[in-house]
Amino acid sequence: MTQMWADANRADPPGVAGERETLTAFLDWHRETLAVKCADLTAEQLNERAVPPSGLSLHGLVRHLAGVERWWLRIQFAGEQLPLLHYSDDDPEQDFERLDGDFAEALDTWRRECDRSREIVAGAASLDETGIRRSTGEPVTLRWVLLHLLAEYARHNGHVDLLRERLDGGVGR
Repeated sequence: MTQMWADANRADPPGVAGERETLTAFLDWHRETLAVKCADLTAEQLNERAVPPSGLSLHGLVRHLAGVERWWLRIQFAGEQLPLLHYSDDDPEQDFERLDGDFAEALDTWRRECDRSREIVAGAASLDETGIRRSTGEPVTLRWVLLHLLAEYARHNGHVDLLRERLDGGVGR
């Protein structure tokens, strides 16, 4: 049976706003969507790969998106020298495959990465500021990074929708 859940604290992005405010509001809406759809589940459910043959789980997606936040905004855009989260050349899929550790800890790590990302975006003078794309050495604008993050969250929140519905029938926008 399908069960609808409340939108929790997700505020709709403004219909009229500047470019930065619009991009960050949509990104925050997607971030909160991830958190809402992971709420009120057991550790077993959060780790379950509920849509075979996919190996995705809610826990794995939270770990992955924490790494995405760190990679794009902290390492590539801001140039911070940090280790990667849940990734190594020897084990590139550990964010999805190794679900050791407590989900609450993974969620807290993701939230801290999101908070740092917000600080970086707020501190940028313009969406035209650039970081350096590690794979090419070419510049990349903050605008491009934010749009890339929006696409990443939108894609993965679609996965989250399927996983959550399969786990307990929960659906929502």
